[in-house]
Amino acid sequence: MAKIKIKQLKSKIGRPENQKRTLIALGLGKINKMVELEATPQILGMVNKVSHLVQIEEI
Repeated sequence: MAKIKIKQLKSKIGRPENQKRTLIALGLGKINKMVELEATPQILGMVNKVSHLVQIEEI
């Protein structure tokens, strides 16, 4: 499976609870934090939910 880098660009303050929990599930939570994850369908679905808060880069 391919890997992707996910970087949080915007704050979770003022966002719906499900988006906050999605960021935590991805391992994010603070601005400019970056994680490297496998590009599984579950991860890609979570990234799609918060795509307006994060930046995605394929490795």
